Amino acid sequence: MDASALWQRYQDWLYYHEGLDFYLDVSRMGFDDAFALAMAAKFEKAFQDMNALEGGAIANPDENRMVGHYWLRDPDLAPTPELKGDIVDTLVQIETFTAKVHSGEIHPPASAKFTDVLSIGIGGSALGPQFVAEAISPIFPPLAIHFIDNTDPTGIDRILAKLKSRLSTTLVLVISKSGGTPETRNGMIEVQKAYECQHLDFAPHFVAITGKDSNLDKRAKSEGWLGTFPMYDWVGGRTSELSAVGLLPAALQGIDIRQMLAGAKAMDGATRIADIKKNPAALLCLSWYFAGNGKGEKDMVILPYKDSLLLFSRYLQQLVMESLGKEKDLEGNTVYQGVAVYGNKGSTDQHAYVQQLREGIPNFFATFIEVLEDREGTSTEVETGVTSGDYLSGLLQGSRQALYENQRDSITVTIRQVNPYTVGALIALYERAVGFYASLVNINAYHQPGVEAGKKAAAAILDLQTRSLLVLREAGKPMSVSELAEKLGASHQVEAIYKIMRHLHANQRGVVLEGNLAQPSSLMVSING
Repeated sequence: MDASALWQRYQDWLYYHEGLDFYLDVSRMGFDDAFALAMAAKFEKAFQDMNALEGGAIANPDENRMVGHYWLRDPDLAPTPELKGDIVDTLVQIETFTAKVHSGEIHPPASAKFTDVLSIGIGGSALGPQFVAEAISPIFPPLAIHFIDNTDPTGIDRILAKLKSRLSTTLVLVISKSGGTPETRNGMIEVQKAYECQHLDFAPHFVAITGKDSNLDKRAKSEGWLGTFPMYDWVGGRTSELSAVGLLPAALQGIDIRQMLAGAKAMDGATRIADIKKNPAALLCLSWYFAGNGKGEKDMVILPYKDSLLLFSRYLQQLVMESLGKEKDLEGNTVYQGVAVYGNKGSTDQHAYVQQLREGIPNFFATFIEVLEDREGTSTEVETGVTSGDYLSGLLQGSRQALYENQRDSITVTIRQVNPYTVGALIALYERAVGFYASLVNINAYHQPGVEAGKKAAAAILDLQTRSLLVLREAGKPMSVSELAEKLGASHQVEAIYKIMRHLHANQRGVVLEGNLAQPSSLMVSING
């Protein structure tokens, strides 16, 4: 395509929203007008499906649940007055609690104010808050935030070591809808132990964000925790950033959560328009469908050209991959759907994997995230008439052009600033695009059976560990791994038993391994003492 035709295509397919000061450019995706026209019927159904979802229809049939994260930023959309009241009341509760913490009206027992907040959660209860903290937390926030987002003991130790001298002034958020998520529960127990080791009562420091009447909710109330905030069964973890899950930690850092909600609401309005070319989420979805042939045949590479958006790709990994990565469609047919997501940031990527993107396997499409304003205030010239921000912009444009020259598709999303309003808008944009795409390929975007399967398998391993130790104690003598497996009636799990024993031995948990470690079948296992 010559330069004149390319310029015309750019103008034909450029989306701009004045209120959001937001641009979306899909002109470097290879579809033509005929493809967009052929997709019109599918999108008509997708628009209808989204209207039904927002109206309170059961959009998650596997769990018989409504899907209501859109109501969080526009409570008037909620299908009942009770739900609207819950949303409004929770927001007021968050703002009231935060104001009292910042003023010192709510404070730790032995100090005038809290200095830090420690958020314990995993998946959607961590990735959204982490992304927002990295993107828009003030340089000097009223409370500095820290995260425990895994059940890795070393990772937990590092965070607790950093907070050791300020544990008495740390506010702890425990985020789990059921209260039984193992990783979150483990982090909570580890942190409670740290408080006990310093002879501190943890309850006046702890806050629960959880489902009503969950085990965590009951525990927090019975133990006299500082407060509880609700999680709703109609908001999934990966779409929970604009619920108490994300709004409370953001507010505690001094982030304007009303602006986040306003940005999301404005983008929601833009993405309700039932016209592909006038709807940015539909344009994104059209591009994804084209790139992967409606089957996820190409990966989505997210390239934000702003340090503060570093974690955007991680956030989108869960939102997109957990929502769209499904074995079955809504009729129970095996379809193996999904779109793989990865990314880092520009211009770091110029020195990392852009080489492969331009010249390697063409198994991807790129999304550049462009931020027009370089910084607050005047920029320094690093060359005559050229600033650091000019270099960053040039590298983005250069990468986009270099990919296009080698027939590599790309999308460019442009915002003026990274601020609460635009971050809320980006969250809403991708949430809606995921919803549309799920409709196009006829899957349930709001359940996660693969995640549940992994949890069940992990629980089975821990049960096997308990039973293995019991058999070893009763035997009172060394046994081979194979003998142990046979005794347990689990000969098909001999490898799992070996790995359990190896882990316990490495951590000095009373298990002794004797023999050649390079030959597992030769090892004898016993209980020390």
